[in-house]
Amino acid sequence: MRFIHIMILVVSMGITQTSYCYAVGEQPTEDSRELQLQDMLVLQLLPYMDEKLAEVYSNTLTAPPVLYPYYVDVTHTERVNGFRGFNFLITLDATPVVGPHIPVGEDVFTYQVSPFGVKLKKFEHLKGPNPHEFPPNYKDLLK
Repeated sequence: MRFIHIMILVVSMGITQTSYCYAVGEQPTEDSRELQLQDMLVLQLLPYMDEKLAEVYSNTLTAPPVLYPYYVDVTHTERVNGFRGFNFLITLDATPVVGPHIPVGEDVFTYQVSPFGVKLKKFEHLKGPNPHEFPPNYKDLLK
């Protein structure tokens, strides 16, 4: 009788568990020229973004967060001075992380990219680290 109960438990656990995780949001499934250009743009802007994030999170974290290119989305681009003008405004959404990819916030950057260089036009710190969501062995990263 005990054997039957154990078998029913094992079978029911196997049936009810899902084997796939579906992340929120749609990610591209194939490469395109637009995606390649956006990724190149993100790579060029990462040092500027890292610098700003280190400054913003210095009050809440003991170490600066890391920003991986695949945690940055280009949400908007526009030419400031019309067709074939080389002055752009680029808006990026970023999710900085610490340790083994523990998200510590959400930030939005708007950069002006022109022949004169890169300039941060607007920065929005939407969300900071939540101490209740941090794993216990990484709480030492919080101030």
